[in-house]
Amino acid sequence: MEIQVILSFSVYAIINAFTPGPGNLLALNTMSIHGWKKGKKLFLGIFVGYYVVQAICAVSIFSLNQFLNPIMETLKYVGAAYIIWLAIHIIRSSPTSTKSKNKLLFWFGFLLQFVNIKIYLFGITALTGYVMPYYKSFLVVFLFALAIATIGTIATLAWVAFGAVFQNVYMKHFRIFNIIMALLLGECALSMVIQ
Repeated sequence: MEIQVILSFSVYAIINAFTPGPGNLLALNTMSIHGWKKGKKLFLGIFVGYYVVQAICAVSIFSLNQFLNPIMETLKYVGAAYIIWLAIHIIRSSPTSTKSKNKLLFWFGFLLQFVNIKIYLFGITALTGYVMPYYKSFLVVFLFALAIATIGTIATLAWVAFGAVFQNVYMKHFRIFNIIMALLLGECALSMVIQ
């Protein structure tokens, strides 16, 4: 693989990982409301889910290419519905809401990644565009998928840190913040469906 391709892959991966998506927005919102201590199980679920989804992408790209398009088409609508559900819960939550504590489970963050079409498209595009033309080994494809998940995890941690920095601002203006987060999630869902 040429150095130019590796640089292009890295730039693509970093930009894609740091842009807003369901996992990043949920991490930001959870950190703003609950902080690291209460949200760490959810964050861990997001991170582990990221790795599992990228492993699925590697296996899919490597061995199930002909079946991938119908699966992605179905996941697109399931993911959009889940993201809308998440947006509704964010817009209805408040810093003192007891209902929002249910969202802090590991499995909530983990399962979010399975319907997060952004990270599937991220992994599939990166692997098919930057890796598969140069490598035919499953191990190499899998290692690149792990690199994608690591970059994504670092990006989500940056969103968590952003939530920590602005936690006090959130407490004062949570309604406006929740509306903005819900609208951003709505945009994520809409862009998934119209692609």
